[in-house]
Amino acid sequence: MKIIHLTDPHVRAHGECVRTVDTATRFAAVVDDVARRHADADLVVVTGDLVGDREPASYALFRDLIGRIRAPVRLLMGNHDRRALFRAAFPDHPIDADGFIQSCLDAPGPQGRLLFLDSLEEGSIGGRLCDRRLAWIAARLAEAGDRPVTVFLHHPPLSVGVPHFVNICLHDPEGFLALLRAHRGGIRHIFFGHIHIPVSGVYPGGLPYTAARGSAHQILLDFDTDAVAWASGKANYNLIDLGEDRLAVHSFDFLNDELIARGPPCAGP
Repeated sequence: MKIIHLTDPHVRAHGECVRTVDTATRFAAVVDDVARRHADADLVVVTGDLVGDREPASYALFRDLIGRIRAPVRLLMGNHDRRALFRAAFPDHPIDADGFIQSCLDAPGPQGRLLFLDSLEEGSIGGRLCDRRLAWIAARLAEAGDRPVTVFLHHPPLSVGVPHFVNICLHDPEGFLALLRAHRGGIRHIFFGHIHIPVSGVYPGGLPYTAARGSAHQILLDFDTDAVAWASGKANYNLIDLGEDRLAVHSFDFLNDELIARGPPCAGP
């Protein structure tokens, strides 16, 4: 299964910038590159912060931009989003029985189930999964049975070791992580955004994760302060190759870079 992972576009209408970055133009470059290179994608997932200003016009522009991609799309909520505005712009997008923007999708065979979670706690930079959302997750994991599960959400469940994000990850994550660790089919991977840096690792209990960089403004890593240094960065996205017995993540980080040389194929052994 070929999945395109986009995150944190922070789209703003009317040509408005976020920290000097024209996020709408940046995201347009991303979706156009995805549409050109990956017309065969099975799914596109955008893990939150779809817009940067919680304005209806920005959701309308985001809807027009993501519509350039013809693959099926799942959209998640980030701390800059608002459910009511999102649902007005995307009335047909899947939601759960309580109105949260979360859903699941069963991939073919041993590739397992995909969970798309709503970690938005409106009014907070950090995220939360309330009892109703945890109950929904527990039910979907139970349905998956012995099949493995891949999880998408906006907020990192735990710290990734960067001081700035310690207090704005998923609040009270213990119940959520306990559900994942107890799933008898296993968790193949957790994908998230929010932190605007690329990082991969394994959480306690053997839960592997990958954070995508974010297509809008990005940050410069500094492990000596909890302040943040923003950078303009470059347009980017990830490609997830989800197979029956493998999972690979490829980063497309240099969409507009100059080609300086091509080399011949390498000889085999």
